[in-house]
Amino acid sequence: MNIELLSALALFAFVSSISPGPNNLILLSSGISFGAKRCIALLLGINLGFMVMILTIGLGVGEVFKHFPILYECLKWISTAYLLYLAYKIASSASTITTEQTHTQPMTFMQAALFQWVNPKAWSMALSAIAVYAPSNKLESTFIVAVIFAIINLPCILSWLLVGDKLSEVLKDKRKVQALNYFLAFLLVASVLPTVL
Repeated sequence: MNIELLSALALFAFVSSISPGPNNLILLSSGISFGAKRCIALLLGINLGFMVMILTIGLGVGEVFKHFPILYECLKWISTAYLLYLAYKIASSASTITTEQTHTQPMTFMQAALFQWVNPKAWSMALSAIAVYAPSNKLESTFIVAVIFAIINLPCILSWLLVGDKLSEVLKDKRKVQALNYFLAFLLVASVLPTVL
């Protein structure tokens, strides 16, 4: 992989990782509700789960969707339904913020890693990255794509978690929290629409 291709891959990884999507909105919401420290497992689960997803797609799972497009269509609708459920959960979550909650927890590492497989944006990013930057499906090029994505993705998604953590200090008013929950739920639904349309 030459320097021009690596630069293009790094830019693609940055833009797709920093832009709003289900992972970033969940990190923002979790940062608000639980604080950054309690969400480290969630953060790492998203990052490493997505890296494993890229590796898996690059090593052959993507070919299954080429031969059986109905499977991708089914996955798309299941993913959309799950994300709409998450939007509902965000909109109806508690309208008070405390980082001392004991009865609720952020997603675990494994839940966050597995969430990548029902995240339409993650599928789109991973399939595009492999198709454009590792079309030969060779182990070496697939590994390079996965590692570059993991390195660039981590600080991008961390920024969303830290913004959520800082917002929790500002949002003490019950009405403001509820309005933000509705707004985040709306953004999550909006991030799903392009995959449906």
